[in-house]
Amino acid sequence: MADPDEILLTADEKMDSAIEAFRRELNGIRTGRAHPSLIETLSVDYYGAMTPLKQLGSINAPESRLLTIQVWDRGAVSAIQKAIQASDLGLNPAIDGQTMRLPIPALTEQRRKGLVKLLHNKTEDARVAVRNVRRHSHDELRKAEKDGDVSQDDLKRSEEELQKITDRHVANIDNESKKKESELLEV
Repeated sequence: MADPDEILLTADEKMDSAIEAFRRELNGIRTGRAHPSLIETLSVDYYGAMTPLKQLGSINAPESRLLTIQVWDRGAVSAIQKAIQASDLGLNPAIDGQTMRLPIPALTEQRRKGLVKLLHNKTEDARVAVRNVRRHSHDELRKAEKDGDVSQDDLKRSEEELQKITDRHVANIDNESKKKESELLEV
């Protein structure tokens, strides 16, 4: 027996997860300031295994335009350098033994516009993820009504509640996106 409240609760949790994933992606879009989240999820080919950078060394931002990586294994330094240079971040590491310095250049107007475009794509992807959860939950509610587990009145109420939950999550995504866009356009 499908419970409409349970379906709505599950939908709410899945939509929350989609927003968290969206926030993590936003951290990867750089503004003019240095922040460890900019590179910590970068995948590095570490002895044949793709490993997140944060597992290979400690990442710090001692200044607003500088990131440092203290690499724990000297053998990983060149692999980390290759991963950073291959990324679309436009960074060039300076190596001093097991310490890497990543100066963060100021963003050009063209690069800012490109990042805003990327932000808009990621925003739309997050909205689609939330809508997919809504569609799946809506199908579950309809199936429960068809199976006789839920009355038509309860179905109608649950559908309206599902739409409210969806609207709230889409508004959250839009707010996060607007904040990030203003950070990107800040000179």
